[in-house]
Amino acid sequence: MTFTLSNPLRPAILAASRSTRLERGISRSKLTNRLVKRFVPGADEASAVAAVRALVESGRFISVDYLGEDISHPDEAEATVQAYLSLLEAYRSIGVDSSAAGARPLEVSIKLSALGQSLPDGEALALVNARTICAAAEEIGAWVNVDAEDHTTTDSTLRIVRELRQEFPSVATVLQAYLHRTEADCRELAHAGSRIRLCKGAYKEPAEVAFQSKDDVDASYLRCLKVLMEGQGYPMVASHDPQMIEAAQSYAREAGRDADDFEIQMLFGIRDGEQTRLIADGLRVRTYVPFGNDWYGYFMRRLAERPANLIFFLRSLVSTK
Repeated sequence: MTFTLSNPLRPAILAASRSTRLERGISRSKLTNRLVKRFVPGADEASAVAAVRALVESGRFISVDYLGEDISHPDEAEATVQAYLSLLEAYRSIGVDSSAAGARPLEVSIKLSALGQSLPDGEALALVNARTICAAAEEIGAWVNVDAEDHTTTDSTLRIVRELRQEFPSVATVLQAYLHRTEADCRELAHAGSRIRLCKGAYKEPAEVAFQSKDDVDASYLRCLKVLMEGQGYPMVASHDPQMIEAAQSYAREAGRDADDFEIQMLFGIRDGEQTRLIADGLRVRTYVPFGNDWYGYFMRRLAERPANLIFFLRSLVSTK
């Protein structure tokens, strides 16, 4: 899930997100760990559930992501499955009524790479593991979203999503507007019952497959957004950009949608006041809540997305307060 490509330092920060040496240095810093909590409520399930409870009480929907990707052994995939099963069981304690028709307030977001997608026979393994999570989510009345990763996984991810939807029709997936292919994917997937989260894209992709300038990405996002709003599915607008949020409301009105026919999605810790304001205006807002020890890559991508995030981080590093 991502929001803008306007940070001129984005390529360098994304490169740093793959540096194990830098990760070790940042992880040892107590100050940095405190700053990370702006974007990640904690490493353990209890921290995530506490954040979820507060968000739900404020009128927000939520989607929780257990952080982890690029695993190297099936046992790691199984550990991820167990983390989600435990989280879904903990959802019961929040006391949300998910029996009513319409959007479900509670959701989990899964990354197929964390479920074994890149391992030998990984597509089959990831499908089995995702089915296990979907079944548990269905039992407690939660939704499941299959997250997007780099472009090399897109075809495999969409194949798995199609398989999952045969048994669990409400399964959502993410399309990234910076990819050249995404407008066509939106047209194919904007059918009745489909849930699509549209984001701009968080990975460093080559020009052969992805738009490189902010203006081109914004234009693609608007084209894709219009396709989804005019389709028969349930659009989920993942953006902090006021222009995109305003466009979503305008396109929804033009398509005859009311406030219950789409939702806005934002990240935990970013534009919290705006999330509250949108809810007060009658819109559905879902907050994306990550947790887990594997926070480094996620945190660095948040810095890469918006100059404001990076400025906040740098100011905090030099502050003595």
